[in-house]
Amino acid sequence: MSNPQKTLINWLGLLGIVSFVSYAAAVVLAPLAYPDYDWLSQAVSDLSAAGAPSLTLWNQLSSLYGIAGITCIMMVCVAIQGKHSKILRLGIYVFAAMFWVSIAGYTAFPLSEDGGTFQDTMHLVVTGIVVAFSITSLALIMIGGYRKKAFVSLAVCATIALTLMFIGAIGTAAAPPEFFGLFQRFSNLIAVNGFLATLGIYLFRGIV
Repeated sequence: MSNPQKTLINWLGLLGIVSFVSYAAAVVLAPLAYPDYDWLSQAVSDLSAAGAPSLTLWNQLSSLYGIAGITCIMMVCVAIQGKHSKILRLGIYVFAAMFWVSIAGYTAFPLSEDGGTFQDTMHLVVTGIVVAFSITSLALIMIGGYRKKAFVSLAVCATIALTLMFIGAIGTAAAPPEFFGLFQRFSNLIAVNGFLATLGIYLFRGIV
């Protein structure tokens, strides 16, 4: 059951939704400033690459994404201290670590204009860490959530997010190049950021 007496921490859970909306707005609207950008075939990271014509608009639209997301996930971590199962808590902590790596890593190492640089290599390293942490965290949340009746719905959401991640990974690897961007959005927009918004809603309702 949700807690009728909402604290500041509960209200800060709504920042998960703010983070998702900010990122989604950047993904959807930043291409307006990028002539000939093809969202079906191109990666989301192309919109924020160094020198990209859409970089300024991307930064404006996504300005609340990082700070709102970090605040939300850290408040979730505070709320679950000493509560629930260790596996569920560990899953959420790993998810928080993933979000920190994502925000810091992609800010420090955006794609370069030329490609093949050290910066691009580090961008791929960050991506690998983010994917590994995402899969680990969602799997742990699934295990911990399905074991407790109150968190079965959260486990279902984690299952959906993980499924979408795999669809995105398989799609980007196996689908024709002209659909690379479409499948990538399954992973970074819908799966990861959608699940962050879900955790924020659970925090707002006082469930976590």
